[in-house]
Amino acid sequence: MRGNFFLGNRKFQICDMSFLPLKPNEVKIQNQAAGICGTDIHIYHGEKGSAEASPPVVLGHEYSGIVTEIGSAVSTVRIGDRVTVDPNMYCGHCRYCRLGKKQNCDHLTAIGVNLNGGFAEYSVVPEKQVYRLNPEVSFQVGAMAEPLACCLHGIEITKIMPGDTVCIIGGGTIGLMMVQLAKLCGASLVVLSEPVERRRQIGLSLGADFSFDPQKEPLQEQLIKEAGISGVDIIIECVGRNAAVDQAFSITNKGARVLLFSVPNMKSTYQLPLFEVFQKELKIMGSFINPDSHQKAVDLINMGKVKLSQLITHQYPLEQLEEAINKQMSADSIKVQILPQLKS
Repeated sequence: MRGNFFLGNRKFQICDMSFLPLKPNEVKIQNQAAGICGTDIHIYHGEKGSAEASPPVVLGHEYSGIVTEIGSAVSTVRIGDRVTVDPNMYCGHCRYCRLGKKQNCDHLTAIGVNLNGGFAEYSVVPEKQVYRLNPEVSFQVGAMAEPLACCLHGIEITKIMPGDTVCIIGGGTIGLMMVQLAKLCGASLVVLSEPVERRRQIGLSLGADFSFDPQKEPLQEQLIKEAGISGVDIIIECVGRNAAVDQAFSITNKGARVLLFSVPNMKSTYQLPLFEVFQKELKIMGSFINPDSHQKAVDLINMGKVKLSQLITHQYPLEQLEEAINKQMSADSIKVQILPQLKS
């Protein structure tokens, strides 16, 4: 049994892994598919993830697999079940956990960040972190449950209502999930802003009413010309760069909600248009991880309510993790996954 351990300083090493006998509440999983996330890229570059990474550690917090062994007290899954993993674990005792805001837990731990995760052939996790997939759901799609759960939390924060107009800025994995979720919430108009043609076309196929290239001409001008409106009610920014935030504030209706969903650089800053925030009564929000939304994501996947397979563009064996991370950072990918059982 092998894992690709992150050693820090942009270095990985394949190592043999051994596991202690399972505790009563633990589940052993043969990992089948694990997605590369912006968090993995930040950690790779020496920045903070959702929690503090603790090298040497096996990264990979978006993953799925097959249950191969269960502890004596496990009752919700059986050997042979196809499952996906919610990586985030909360202390339950800090102020934020007691207030029902566990995503802000002072002692957050995360599988695939500071506990060994999906970039390995096997993993051992607590039963409460494991969710069953329907037999017909592919492991690749099942591994998308975690980012979908994060998107659901963001959607809940924005409170999209039937009839709202929405703009998604950025057509990567997150943005293309947001397009579908906004439509499921009843948005009357969903616009995607994305410079890459392939992603714009996928966005249209997934339900976007318009898909604009922000490098062609200002986003507001395209909105006026093509959609007949100068602004929208909700903007979800999924890029993490100031140019994308500029786009967001350029198309705000009065009373608009602006969700800064992306994972920015830790030192990123932005100068707000303060008078506009004041005059329009804008609401600016952030969204962090996926409290209480993983089961909802799994339900949507199991029921076939979201289309995720076409977002998966590249797959690599465990040995090519660093190459896969570089591919995830390129414009020609959407979601890159590691298949730990694939032989190189």
